[in-house]
Amino acid sequence: MPILVMKFGGTSVANIDRIRRAAKRVGVEVAKGYDVIVIVSAMAGRTNELVGWVDEISPFYDAREYDAVVSSGENITAGLMALTLQEMDVPARSWQGWQVPLKTTSAHSAARIEEIPTDNINAKFSEGMRVAVVAGFQGVSPEGRITTLGRGGSDTTAVAFAAAFDAERCDIYTDVDGVYTTDPRITAKARKLDKIAFEEMLELASLGAKVLQTRSVELAMRYNVKLRVLSSFEEQSDTAGTLVCAEEEIMESNVVNGIAYSRDEAKMTLVSVADRPGIAAAIFGPLSDAGVNVDMIVQNISEEGRTDMTFSCPVGQVTRAEKALREAKTRGDINFHDLIADTEVAKVSAVGIGMRSQSGVAARMFKTLSAEGINIKVIATSEIKISVLIDRKYMELAVQALHDAFGLEKAA
Repeated sequence: MPILVMKFGGTSVANIDRIRRAAKRVGVEVAKGYDVIVIVSAMAGRTNELVGWVDEISPFYDAREYDAVVSSGENITAGLMALTLQEMDVPARSWQGWQVPLKTTSAHSAARIEEIPTDNINAKFSEGMRVAVVAGFQGVSPEGRITTLGRGGSDTTAVAFAAAFDAERCDIYTDVDGVYTTDPRITAKARKLDKIAFEEMLELASLGAKVLQTRSVELAMRYNVKLRVLSSFEEQSDTAGTLVCAEEEIMESNVVNGIAYSRDEAKMTLVSVADRPGIAAAIFGPLSDAGVNVDMIVQNISEEGRTDMTFSCPVGQVTRAEKALREAKTRGDINFHDLIADTEVAKVSAVGIGMRSQSGVAARMFKTLSAEGINIKVIATSEIKISVLIDRKYMELAVQALHDAFGLEKAA
């Protein structure tokens, strides 16, 4: 039988009633003739609770035991979902990551998937099982220890299973009914997209859109897994939600397809750095070692052998970045006059595959922001996106203005 992967996020399985609702959706697909692999997250709020308990015991915890604790939330959901399906006379059983086994690296709390053997689950399908309920977010290391894939990792689990089992599609059930041109809570005119290209979704996810985890989109694009984002709270049709697919499957698209934002950004500037070969490596090497996620980078014009280096990072990593750079200065690896952190900025981005063939997008974006009196602090571009750092207090105004300027309330 064809295989379908269905993933249910924490809000979709937050209590027994919602688990029953999700199980009914699974039953509908089984009735259509699918064997189904269901990937479940922990019930809403459970992972935060488990993380809180670990932090309460020790801020310097053993990462192996952290994974053993926080992965337990998914085990509970998987068992409850399997029991619910059995009560509906649907042959189902639960699977923990080590039982599949979903093989990962040993990087606890941030493991990467290395292999998903299909033999065990396929053997059960051949024996009459119709639904495999798999605990998302977790796997097993080469040493036989439980690992986790990082927050939001159940999306990645779902796409990886879809690729491994050559599933017809991977349906991601969340608390929203698809991918929108921007956050509907900010712009009432935001429009749900019927389809979006992998590359656009990857940019939107990495730039702040919370619908899908970035790694899950990367996997889907690499293995050409069709993703469908749906709401678990609304009645569904075969065309519901948003299909994330290859660019070739989209007939027409707007030049810009989405406006993304990231509220919690910081801009850091090293003032008067020696402008010499290797200075960038000397700055960003220690930041990488400290786990700082650097995004936008700008180097000013050099004067008398000195320059300023500006970069952005998550606001929660500013203290870590400051410590790494000051330690590098103490060691003599770099020398700078001052280190300035602006923690009141936000990143706003325009994304669209149409940028490849259409000119004038940057000009329209900058003109729109200028008309609203919004000053741009940093600019970064790629083939299909333009990002700017602005004062955080103007973020919502910028999102609304750009959504209007590019006419995103209208389909192509």
